[in-house]
Amino acid sequence: MTSVPPSPRALRRPSLRSHHGDVFDDAYEWLRAKDDADVRSHLAAENAFTEARTAHLAPLREQIFEEIRSRTRETDMSVPVRRGQWWYYTRSVEGQQYGIHCRAPLAAPDDWDPPALSPEVEVPGEQILLDANQEAEGHDFFALGSFEVSTDATRLLYAVDTVGDERYTVRVRDLTTGQMLPDEIPNTFSGATFSPDGRHIVYTTVDDAWRPDTVWLHTLGSPTSEDRTLFHEADERYWVGAGFTRSDRYLVIELGSSITSEEWLLDADDLVGEPRVVWPRREGVEYSSSHAVVNGEDVLYVIHNDGARDFELVRVRADDPQGARDIVIPHRPGQRLLGMSTFRDWAVLAYRREGLARLATFDYASATVTEIRFDEELYDAGTAGNPEWAPPMIRIAFGSFVTPSTVLDLVVATDERRIRKQQPVLGGYDASDYGQRRVWALADDGVRIPVSIVWRRSFGEPGEHPRPLHLYGYGSYEHSIDPGFSIARLSELDRGVIFAVAHVRGGGEMGRGWYEDGKLLNKRNTFTDFVAVARHLIDSGYTDADHLVAEGGSAGGLLMGAVANIAPELFAGILAVVPFVDALTTILDPSLPLTVIEWDEWGNPLHDADVYAYMKGYTPYENVRDGVRYPRILAVTSLNDTRVLYVEPAKWVARLRDVGADALLKCEMSAGHGGVSGRYNSWRERAYELAWIFDVLGVADA
Repeated sequence: MTSVPPSPRALRRPSLRSHHGDVFDDAYEWLRAKDDADVRSHLAAENAFTEARTAHLAPLREQIFEEIRSRTRETDMSVPVRRGQWWYYTRSVEGQQYGIHCRAPLAAPDDWDPPALSPEVEVPGEQILLDANQEAEGHDFFALGSFEVSTDATRLLYAVDTVGDERYTVRVRDLTTGQMLPDEIPNTFSGATFSPDGRHIVYTTVDDAWRPDTVWLHTLGSPTSEDRTLFHEADERYWVGAGFTRSDRYLVIELGSSITSEEWLLDADDLVGEPRVVWPRREGVEYSSSHAVVNGEDVLYVIHNDGARDFELVRVRADDPQGARDIVIPHRPGQRLLGMSTFRDWAVLAYRREGLARLATFDYASATVTEIRFDEELYDAGTAGNPEWAPPMIRIAFGSFVTPSTVLDLVVATDERRIRKQQPVLGGYDASDYGQRRVWALADDGVRIPVSIVWRRSFGEPGEHPRPLHLYGYGSYEHSIDPGFSIARLSELDRGVIFAVAHVRGGGEMGRGWYEDGKLLNKRNTFTDFVAVARHLIDSGYTDADHLVAEGGSAGGLLMGAVANIAPELFAGILAVVPFVDALTTILDPSLPLTVIEWDEWGNPLHDADVYAYMKGYTPYENVRDGVRYPRILAVTSLNDTRVLYVEPAKWVARLRDVGADALLKCEMSAGHGGVSGRYNSWRERAYELAWIFDVLGVADA
């Protein structure tokens, strides 16, 4: 039996922080010194303690990992995507962590039906473009941030991160010879792309606060020292990105803060020309444009919120975007327009209504909107893999809590749906064995909060008797948690656990107002909504406080820390993944990555005393309380995370230990914000988390 060492107790080192007349002794701030020997020693001790405390779960972790693995078709192929005269797809091979990127030639120029590939059957003319397993050799972490083939199909651009800090090195391969070109661009952000003529690479770099701020133009064959700046944004609130329109007519340079956006256009055939602004930025106005050709004229379809809270769609001339606006889809409260993908002959709209993602086709001539309907109460749907300008069909990804991820093509002219592939689930999966539904909880202020739940039917209907329940939440940045399928989740459903998502305010599920009611000085609504959902599930007989575990990651980790302080009695355990639990300290320091950008989301406590007081009232680290019986807590973080630094959960766990809480810290030493890389590593990481959840819920041996 593994002996458990004493729980690590970080030394308290006085560090006074003073703002707006308030002085706070941040005794664990010294843990921020990432390369300090004492910090590394403390993190190692935390990992050793957590490993010893959870050693009894090793067999269960292995069992869950094997369940995930046994349900997954390890050797498989993705549905091919057409680009030019080639089909592009990815292979996965049993035992290998990463995908193998391939292509095969079209059978004929009018071939739009992808070949039905099988791993056991040789693909005629197949070329391997990139074997990510070979690229990852010798590295504990590997991620691709860019991957693109030039329009003439002769060159491959790809960008790799082998640390986890989201800083990528761009490389270029000649696909006719297989040789690497001398062009290598280090320290780029994700999203590098070829120009349509294949002569240039457009990429972005970041500033000292790790904010993408500059767009560059690299000419193939030239040294990077000669790269040209296409655009630089000095305002620290704005991120910058760039990409070409599907039509290859324009390069669009996109700038965005949390509440304001701006776009600039460059003709794709004159990238060294002067960019022209679509609409000059105005505080609080967000928009995005898509290029189309209507009646022979270049136009931009613009989705915006200027006087339209849930956004409206207008059309402007591309050569005079600030001129007359033709309203195409007026503002409709409760229907949040999200985006528009324009093609040569029609477009696809994405929007939200009644808490669900929606898609519709759009006819340029008649402005007719035809919704693409799906026959499930809960589902997730979006466009996927549509690089071509003039296809006869659109590629859609669809799934739900009970329906495995499904790829289908919709023939726009006939509305015919062609199912290309459904995620295989081995071992005899039957969707009818599981149920899903939406229920509603009532917030303290009377607002109805949607809750999505899924369960295995053989354990009875939810509410018949209390069951173990796993409640997930996020609630920030207008990000929606939609009901998608998960093979790993079957391991909990098949043990009788109910899985639920609380769609709390601060997310985007119910429109822009839902988001605005959970940010800035309304942020507490996010936390109290989650507590209200937990109470509703307990009061309705779905579960009880001894069998309820909450989970959230990143900003959802802030939610976890807040509810642990607000209503610890409701939860048996809380899993906080890369949690933003020292929010006030981070948002007070503009030198830290992303802080200034975040002021539009959380407020500016550095210059506003009211914001400071409000945030100090909820930030988890500073509100850990004596005399409280906290639930069991597992905090998972990554040393190289640049979005939520490891120090936040490290300080939080140290403070929780001060008050006697049963809190564990697991710090990945070779990973970033998204956790470990490689599919087997990811499965093991999820098995680790699920084993801890099952142990808390008392279903570990079921």
